[in-house]
Amino acid sequence: MACTLSAAGVPGAPGAPGAPPLIQPTASPRQVVNSPTKGPEVPHHPGPASVELPATMVQSLVDHARAEYPNEMCGVIVGDRPAAVGGVPLRWEPTRNQAASPLRYEIHPDDLLRLTIETENAGEEFWAIVHSHTHSPPRPSLTDVGLAFYPDAIFLLVSLAEDEPALAAWRIVDGEIHLVELIVGH
Repeated sequence: MACTLSAAGVPGAPGAPGAPPLIQPTASPRQVVNSPTKGPEVPHHPGPASVELPATMVQSLVDHARAEYPNEMCGVIVGDRPAAVGGVPLRWEPTRNQAASPLRYEIHPDDLLRLTIETENAGEEFWAIVHSHTHSPPRPSLTDVGLAFYPDAIFLLVSLAEDEPALAAWRIVDGEIHLVELIVGH
């Protein structure tokens, strides 16, 4: 089943009770959510050029962002290998935002330790670091770039700045930001 991002009919602020699901079925097998555009040459892209997430996982990310609003949400997508080497996302692990702030996030140290131990014991990796922006587009801020401690992971942003949530995927390597095409699949 393919999907289209939709937040039609969301009353008031994002995260309002009874908000309709973000994912609506469509006829196509997958939907590209964001894609690098042609333009001036950019430094070498470290890859991957694109990643695919299941529609149910995308819905869970948006639901968590809405539930944590007005603060930023955060969490980790665990994969079989790092995204940088072609890993596949396996599951979404929401975490607490220790900063409890609408302007920044900090994965709670207890959650980070627990997930680090669990993933290492299972032979898994942090595939993506996820957080939301409550009042700005889904582009890494200077703070996000400075705190990008997992260079092999995808940095996935969910924005609630507009009525309709927006998502974008990035690689942040050596302080450079690289857009990654995000495909929502079945």
